[in-house]
Amino acid sequence: MLSLPAALKVYLCTVPCDMRRSFDGLSMLAEHVIGCNPLSGHLLVFSNRRSDRVKILYWDRDGWAIWYKRLEMGTFQFPFAETGRKEIAAWELAALLEGIDLRQGKRRKRYSLPAPPPQGESAPGETPTRVS
Repeated sequence: MLSLPAALKVYLCTVPCDMRRSFDGLSMLAEHVIGCNPLSGHLLVFSNRRSDRVKILYWDRDGWAIWYKRLEMGTFQFPFAETGRKEIAAWELAALLEGIDLRQGKRRKRYSLPAPPPQGESAPGETPTRVS
């Protein structure tokens, strides 16, 4: 889970975004859609229409930084609206990224890697190896 300072402001862009946008395109959206200064150092969160991808843009003292997450299964509970902007707390962002639906208080479905076969057993299609 992310560890963010409580004083950090987090702004969600509540309009679905084209995830092909990068630094300049997202900073333009922050300025015109969210209506905040993209150089403020606060986290600016964007999602696509399917809600399976999230980009977080922020200014880090000397340049732009983007954090990008794509889900293999499931969606983020992203609050789309016509207003363009919603401010949330840092702990709410951490919960959103962990898949916790704050409206219902339950974890949303996520992908997990298949469990490896137990030691000493071979996977299907493999020939067993002998250890001496």
